[in-house]
Amino acid sequence: MSLVTVEHVAEFLGVQDVRVERLERESLLPATDKDPDGNPLFAKDAVEKYKVLAKRLGGL
Repeated sequence: MSLVTVEHVAEFLGVQDVRVERLERESLLPATDKDPDGNPLFAKDAVEKYKVLAKRLGGL
């Protein structure tokens, strides 16, 4: 399982970092782990699945 940072997720989804943090806080895109600084880390496959779902529902 490959873990990606908030910044990588934001770049992949085409949104700002704060949007990714909000998605995590609202449990729409749950973090798999935390880095040593306490920042969320996401499973790459979960991020890809979220992007597909978001597009089906009308966009990000």
